[in-house]
Amino acid sequence: MRGTLYIVAAPSGAGKSSIVNAVLARDRNISLSISFTSRQPRPGERHAEHYNFISAIEFEAMVEAGDFFEHAKVHGDWKGTARQSVDPQLSAGRDVLLEIDWQGARQVRARVPGVVSVFILPPSRAALEERMRKRGQDSEAVITRRLAAAREEMSHYGEFDYVIINEIFDTAVGEMCSIFGASRLRKDPQVARHARLISSLLADDGNS
Repeated sequence: MRGTLYIVAAPSGAGKSSIVNAVLARDRNISLSISFTSRQPRPGERHAEHYNFISAIEFEAMVEAGDFFEHAKVHGDWKGTARQSVDPQLSAGRDVLLEIDWQGARQVRARVPGVVSVFILPPSRAALEERMRKRGQDSEAVITRRLAAAREEMSHYGEFDYVIINEIFDTAVGEMCSIFGASRLRKDPQVARHARLISSLLADDGNS
C-alpha cells in the first residue's frame, strides 16, 4: 500500500515549522521531506537538516533535469521538493509530509490523488508581524516584503482540506495530529490495510 502524502502550508511567521516539528516528534509514522532552496541559511539553520541549500544556478539546473516533484519561487528565492525525497518513500508505504507554499501545493494536488492538505493561519495580522520580528532572523526590508506577501498567501487557504488557527500552540499541534490520525481511517487506506480481514468478514461460510 502506498503511503499518504501530507502538505502543510502557511504564510511566513505563522508557526508552521514549529507545529510540524512538534507533530513529527509525536507521530513517528511520518517522514519530513527536506526541501531544496536557493536562499542563504538563516542563523542556526543547517544544510540537509532544515533545507538543502544550493545556489540558484544549481537549482535551475535541477529544474531543467526534471528533478523536482514541485518547485516555486517564494519571496524571491527558489524552493522545491526533489522527486527522490518523495516517490520512493510513498511507494514503500511510508507517509511523507511536505512543508511547502501554496504554489507548490497546487502542483502536488494536481499530480497526486489522495493528498491531504493543511493550511495554518495566524490569529491576527498583528500576531503574524510580531512573530516575524521575534525570530530576529530577517532585516526590516525582508520583514516588510514578507508582510506584504502574507495577505496574498493567506487568500489561498480555501484550496486546502483543513485550516488550523495557530493561536494556542499546543492546541494547533493537537489539531494537526488529529487530522493525520483521521486521514488514516479513511475508507480506501483502511481497506488496503485490512483487506484480508474485510474479505473474511464478508465471506459466505454457508451459515447466512
